[in-house]
Order: sequence, then C-alpha cells, then structure tokens
Amino acid sequence: MPDSSSAATTAATAAASSAAPPIAWVEARLDEGGGYTTRLTARTHALVTDEPADVGGADTGPTPYELLIGALAACTAMTVRMYANRKQWPLRTITVRMRPVRAHAADCERCETEEVSAGRLEREVEFAGDLTDEQRRRLLYIADRCPVKQTLERGLQVQPATAMPLSTPAPVPT
Repeated sequence: MPDSSSAATTAATAAASSAAPPIAWVEARLDEGGGYTTRLTARTHALVTDEPADVGGADTGPTPYELLIGALAACTAMTVRMYANRKQWPLRTITVRMRPVRAHAADCERCETEEVSAGRLEREVEFAGDLTDEQRRRLLYIADRCPVKQTLERGLQVQPATAMPLSTPAPVPT
C-alpha cells in the first residue's frame, strides 16, 4: 500500500502536467530606420505588420487594424467550424469577410488628443456545404458567439504601458 506522501506527489505531478501552459507574450518590435514595418512574434510564429505607402509605410504587411479585423474573422470561422464538427454537419468551407466602415488613417493622426475607434465593421459570412436553412441560421448565430467578438464588444482593458529598459550594458565605472 503506497504511503500518503507518494500519493500526494503523484496527485501533484498529475495536476502539474494537466495545468494550462503559461500565457505567452505577443511581441511587436519596430527598429529605427525601418519606417513602420513591425515584426510580430507569438509563441513560435512570426509575421509583419506595416502601414500603406501613402501614409509613410512600406506596405510589407497588413495594417494593425487589418490584423485586428483578421483575428476577428479567423475566430468567427474557427468557432463555426468547431460547432459544425461537433454536430457533424456537412460544412465544407466558411468564408468570413470583414471591413471597417471608414478608414483608420485619421485615427492615427488624432489618437494623441482624441478617443479613436474603427466604430463599426461590416461582415459577410458564407457557408459551402449541403446544409439545411435551419443549420445555416444556427451557424450564423454561432458566428456571433465568437470569443474575440465578445471580447471586443464587451470592452477590453489594457494596462497602462510600463517602460522596460532593453538589455543595455551597465556603465563602466571610471
């Protein structure tokens, strides 16, 4: 019969192995001389965001607003896919198209002195597959339950920025 300490160790090990991994930082790095081209890293993935040439960027990637809207569109598609898979519905393809009602360039110019926002997004959702009208209605309802959409609609609090010094060498005493 195992003693209570080995049972406790086994339970602690099992709990630790099933615990969620720590939430990783998403990092944006913009180096001098690079215009607005910004490298993003999330876990083991990397991508680039930039501004269009007409506002001083190099247009090497989507704008930050486009990434935000893309995240919402992707979450919508994934949420619908998860639901359809659980229900074993014959959904082949989900296409989500989104765009802001107005351009964001003016927001960039006024953000220091005014509250800015894209305001409203237009969205189109298409389903390909042999679905009934009722299944299509249900999938549209599920599309509105996407976690990213709910987060944006309920508001997201972002902590005030704290300046963290980059690793710079310590001054050499003289």
